[in-house]
Amino acid sequence: MKQLWTAVATAAMAWGAQAAEPIKIGVSGPFTGGSSSMGVSMRDGVRLAADEINKAGGVLGRQIQLVERDDEAKNERGVQIAQELINKEKVAATVGYINTGVALASQRFYQDAKIPVMNNVATGSIVTKQFEAQPDNYIFRNAAHDSIQAPMIVEEAIAKRGFKKVAILADSTNYGQLGRADLEAALKLKGIAPVAVEKFNIKDVDMTAQLLKAKEAGAEAILTYGIGPELAQIANGMTKLGWKVPMIGSWTLSMANYIDNAGPGGEGARMPQTFIQEPTTPKRQSFIINYLKTFNPKNSRIESPVSAAQGYDSIYLLAAAIKQAGVTDGPKIKAALEDLKTPVDGVVTTYNKPFSKTDHEAITANIPVMGEVKGQRVVYAYQEDFKKASDVRVKDVNAKGALEQKKRQ
Repeated sequence: MKQLWTAVATAAMAWGAQAAEPIKIGVSGPFTGGSSSMGVSMRDGVRLAADEINKAGGVLGRQIQLVERDDEAKNERGVQIAQELINKEKVAATVGYINTGVALASQRFYQDAKIPVMNNVATGSIVTKQFEAQPDNYIFRNAAHDSIQAPMIVEEAIAKRGFKKVAILADSTNYGQLGRADLEAALKLKGIAPVAVEKFNIKDVDMTAQLLKAKEAGAEAILTYGIGPELAQIANGMTKLGWKVPMIGSWTLSMANYIDNAGPGGEGARMPQTFIQEPTTPKRQSFIINYLKTFNPKNSRIESPVSAAQGYDSIYLLAAAIKQAGVTDGPKIKAALEDLKTPVDGVVTTYNKPFSKTDHEAITANIPVMGEVKGQRVVYAYQEDFKKASDVRVKDVNAKGALEQKKRQ
């Protein structure tokens, strides 16, 4: 009898130890290099959320363990990390991906392994559509994709500001070129063709040739798709030429390494934002206070507020799905994400049924607002948006404004 009780006790202890094992969640992003202000801000938002959840008892009685890896914004590094997190670390899910190219190269391994990915920053329109032809799609997103942003940029330039001649400057990455295509499609819907379309590479420091072509073509505004360091070179290039026209571009014009490197020449740039560092709701106020207290960023300014907020929300979305699923099995987490029963109170929005079997985008066209660089930080471009900011904008599947996304293989 004693032996029986010993065996039962041993089995119970083993089960308890197994049940208490942490839930591993991968975090993949560029924590060094030109994209690092986005990557580090995302990672710190993720850390903040995981810490809050763990202090509140974790998920399913287990702590969240973040397994962080620096993908350096390199496709091949992202692929290596994906395989390591899946095969060695045995993660239940992964959050991150800042760069569209890294996402497209890496997330196929999670798709094959049936492990969910929550893209919390990468915005290429194709990201969640990469495997839509397959019976099950494990790729989700809680960022505003480029099919939302491009029409907002064009609406700002053409309808609101009245420009007739615009040039596009986009970097040579997947992100830049897919975004450039979305901009051209959005302009076409307005019956306008860009007067110049110019490309530049990552780490380029002289944009004179591209800017001169835009200037000679009579461009009244520059529409951009790139990341902070090179965007700053566009602003600096205009300053050197003594030619200043408005810059209106994707959300990355809010990056600290654009604002700081461009200095006074960067002022006035406008871009779509899902989150602006203003305490407009109790949730946002709490997030900003805790972020600044925990990470103490320079000048009390989050380097990439959008990345931080979406990183934070991505963990709460996954935690809600794991709790609902009752297990850390990939297919069951995916199914729970596609049918979340309980709303998730996030920083960007309140996520009420954010996903479905056929819709893996949490953000719709009615949620982002236009931000503007003013006084070395991003503020609301329009006072009416600021006045209404306490009214949380929630997902609306019927929202107008996004480009129709064509089915891709």
